[in-house]
Formats: sequence, C-alpha cells, structure tokens
Amino acid sequence: MRTLMTTQMQNCYREQITKETMTRLAWRSRYAKEYPLSSKTPAPAPPGPPPRTSAPPLMRPPSPQTREVLYQGSSHYGTGRGLYLRRRGQMRPEEKFEFPLISSWEYGWRLGDFSVCGSPANGRSAVVKNTFYCRNGVFNRPATTDLLG
Repeated sequence: MRTLMTTQMQNCYREQITKETMTRLAWRSRYAKEYPLSSKTPAPAPPGPPPRTSAPPLMRPPSPQTREVLYQGSSHYGTGRGLYLRRRGQMRPEEKFEFPLISSWEYGWRLGDFSVCGSPANGRSAVVKNTFYCRNGVFNRPATTDLLG
C-alpha cells in the first residue's frame, strides 16, 4: 500500500522542485554564452513508421514452429505468448544469440561443446563432505566432545 501524501511530504517535494529550478537557472545564467539555445526547431517527423537503423539483430529469429505458437491461443491458458516465452527460455543463450551480450556469459559460452565427461549416474556426496567440511572450516560441525569456552 502506498504511503499517503502528508503535508511534510508535500513540502519536501515542493522544496526539491524549487532547488532543481534554481540550480537550472544558475547554470543557465553562468553558461548561457558558451551554450546558446538553438533558435531553430527540429522539423516534424513525417507520418508513418519511424526510420529503421541498419544495426544487426542481437537475437537470432525463432524457428517457424516456435513463431507459430506465438499467435495461437492465449497466455491465460498456457498457450500463445506464454508458451512461446517458455520455449525461448529453455534455449541456451548461445542458441539464441550470435555472441555473448554481457561479460558474465563469456564464462560459460559454448561450454556444452566441450563436455569431456558427464556426471556419474550413481554419484555420492562423500567426497565433498570429507574434503570441504573440515573441522576448522566455515561450516564447522562440532563434535559432542568439543568444549565451549
């Protein structure tokens, strides 16, 4: 629930607006000669869609089957846009993008191509328990014979 606008909050807001206005006026009076206002107004944009830039797309387009799902049904019933987003979300980033967009993706980028061995089918956690949880480590599990103090 939002907090109600009290008199104190209104005065604070009014003071912030006044300070911002005074700061802008002070800057303008100080730097008016160095940064004159342009007397020309920009021409209005022509009617129609905005012009497209020639930048390459960041994300690969979806497959035709996945794109078809987008227009069939409603997200409310688990179809349509919801199903489309779930399918795209299950894909790895290297399947959706040509290159890593953020630096954290570089660590695991194309890691699936270099899997030497898979995880064991009947693996146990004894190795981790015996090597990681040592008596003087962070996750110390004291024995009953340990004395406090």
